[in-house]
Amino acid sequence: MEESEYESVLCVKPEVHVYRIPPRATNRGYRAAEWQLDQPSWSGRMRITAKGQVAYIKLEDRTSGELFAQAPVDQFPGTAVESVTDSSRYFVVRIEDGNGRRAFIGIGFGDRGDAFDFNVALQDHFKWVKQQCEFAKQAQDPDQGPKLDLGFKEGQTIKLSIASMKKKEAAPGTPRARPASVGGLSLLPPPPGGRTSVLLPPPGEQVSGGGSLGQPAVAPGSGQCASVSWPQPKPAAAATADIWGDFTASTGSTSSQLQPGTSWVQF
Repeated sequence: MEESEYESVLCVKPEVHVYRIPPRATNRGYRAAEWQLDQPSWSGRMRITAKGQVAYIKLEDRTSGELFAQAPVDQFPGTAVESVTDSSRYFVVRIEDGNGRRAFIGIGFGDRGDAFDFNVALQDHFKWVKQQCEFAKQAQDPDQGPKLDLGFKEGQTIKLSIASMKKKEAAPGTPRARPASVGGLSLLPPPPGGRTSVLLPPPGEQVSGGGSLGQPAVAPGSGQCASVSWPQPKPAAAATADIWGDFTASTGSTSSQLQPGTSWVQF
């Protein structure tokens, strides 16, 4: 089936009035004031349909839908539909009966919004018809359409500006990160000079000397540990006593229960 065989509805208005109009005496246009507006010849429903590129104004009965008159419109604005000069609610349309007979009648709407919708429906339809004609021409001859020229004209140049990336430098006075040592261990600073630690002798050995527990083996103010000379280990038979003495079993002060001859090195 061809596209022209389909009929679409553009606008429907439930009330429209039809008037008999006198012949136009001059070319200045029609005036609705010359009609008998209080005595319309017919009242009913109006439908605007489209079939192909032609729009049809159909005047139908409100209840039965019987067709009273039909006005084919092939161009708008044109002679098929004309506006009156003294009002926006009245128009003059050219009706046809299908046998070649034509007549001009006046139609009017009680509301201005209905008259506006009637006018816009016809305008939108013929805008669509114009676009379809342009698309058909471009499809037949695509070379006639506008071309987009992206080439350089004679003597025309183009300049590209590429920003260089500069390495950000640290601000003066900002501390730098410490480099990591080999094996992923960070180098820690030496402990403060005021703090001391106790070095315990390894198991099975005794500390020589008569130093006391509270005497540090660190040179004052040096911040370094003093070297300690460990004696050679004695045979296992000689180690008959526990080198820790009663230190581990004591619950009181450590300095009062140390055995004589046992010394500790603090640093």
